[in-house]
Amino acid sequence: MPPPAVRVVWLGRARYAELLALQESWLRRLQAEPGPDAGSSLEAGALLLCEPAGPVYTSGLRGGLTPEETAQLRALGAEVRTTGRGGLATFHGPGQLLCHPVLDLRRLGLRLRTHVAALEKCAVRLCELRGLRDARARPPPYTGVWLGERKICAIGVRCGRHITSHGLALNCSTDLTWFEHIVPCGLVGTGVTSLSKELQRHVSVDEVMPPFLEVFKETFKCTLVSEGPN
Repeated sequence: MPPPAVRVVWLGRARYAELLALQESWLRRLQAEPGPDAGSSLEAGALLLCEPAGPVYTSGLRGGLTPEETAQLRALGAEVRTTGRGGLATFHGPGQLLCHPVLDLRRLGLRLRTHVAALEKCAVRLCELRGLRDARARPPPYTGVWLGERKICAIGVRCGRHITSHGLALNCSTDLTWFEHIVPCGLVGTGVTSLSKELQRHVSVDEVMPPFLEVFKETFKCTLVSEGPN
């Protein structure tokens, strides 16, 4: 049996709202499709990718931002959104690879926990390919990928009816000062970092896209089919 196919949709530099709208479209599409037990040969879903066009703070199902904090962040010129993913508050912005896999886990033979572990493995492997061999995943509440006490990749997902949404945010050349206005993911005493900071050179989202897609394909054991936004 051939490996399941996953559509790759690269939005380029895009507004966070555009990514969420496309995610909702794919969620409705997958939810309307018959399950794999019905003998369908439909794709497993889509891998939605973008570089955020502007600063956005998001909070998850566990909250993370008070009304006062929200007002302060908006005064800085940032967008603030409440999302349905797991976790607390984090930041998305230019210089970050934002990856939202909208997948039917049944077609990939995965459970939610193994899906999260696979996302972590993708980010760890990408760091290793860039020479950062100390990158590692840590158990909850430290979900994500870390270099010591510095988080380089945040992960927060949602899953309903076996279909995932949201995903990971990998700091490539992100302006890390934006993180100073929150407690990222509610973890006091930890920091954030980026590929550019660790490697002491500019690492763009465009640079990491090809190796990230290769790592995703290998980790999720799927084929990738590219297309533009729809």
